[in-house]
Amino acid sequence: MREVAVPLVLLITTSGLAAFCSSAARVQQADSAKSPVVVQPGAPGKPSKTLPPTSRATLPPRSQADVEFMQGMIMHHAQAVEMTALIPSHTENKDLRLLGARISHSQSDEIKFMKRWLAARGEPTSLPAKGMAGMDMSTDSMALMPGMLTAEQMEALRKAKGAEFDRLFLTGMIQHHIGALTMVKNLFETAGAGQDAEMFGFATDVDTGQRAEIKIMQSMLGRNSSGEKR
Repeated sequence: MREVAVPLVLLITTSGLAAFCSSAARVQQADSAKSPVVVQPGAPGKPSKTLPPTSRATLPPRSQADVEFMQGMIMHHAQAVEMTALIPSHTENKDLRLLGARISHSQSDEIKFMKRWLAARGEPTSLPAKGMAGMDMSTDSMALMPGMLTAEQMEALRKAKGAEFDRLFLTGMIQHHIGALTMVKNLFETAGAGQDAEMFGFATDVDTGQRAEIKIMQSMLGRNSSGEKR
């Protein structure tokens, strides 16, 4: 059987073509690595869209009610933390100390979250001087969010000790928590508010957590009223 001679020029051309294809594949892979594909899911029943590599994520729209809710809740939480700070020096009630530590820790962390949320959107972390519509005003003209203790209530709490402190703390914090639930309700009843995913999740967590703590405090208050030993 005769050997078939392959022209040298064909071998060179084939080899060059293979090298070119390999090089082109590497370039395409490199370009893909540098420019990841950005896919935007379509609405129900609509196809997804491939966006340009230069596309950048943007924060979802928020309403003024969202901003004011966060600003007001920072002030609201701050008073709760102030109330819990009195516990170590005002009562020996172990159950109340544990509850106070839980409230202080969770609400301090939530204050940090709310401040980050506002800062990311270029918003101040405190309410304007005029405050929000529907807020109560104390005698010193400081705007109070729903459920917040007045200056007189805070002063009475500071002066109380032992069982009297326990009673004032529990009744005051229940009032405080109910006010937070009102704030969440008002947010979700405001058109266009609470649509931001982080905002919705946070407000829902506040509602769920504070409802649970209200039940705990009501139970503790009932035990204290009946004279049950701690």
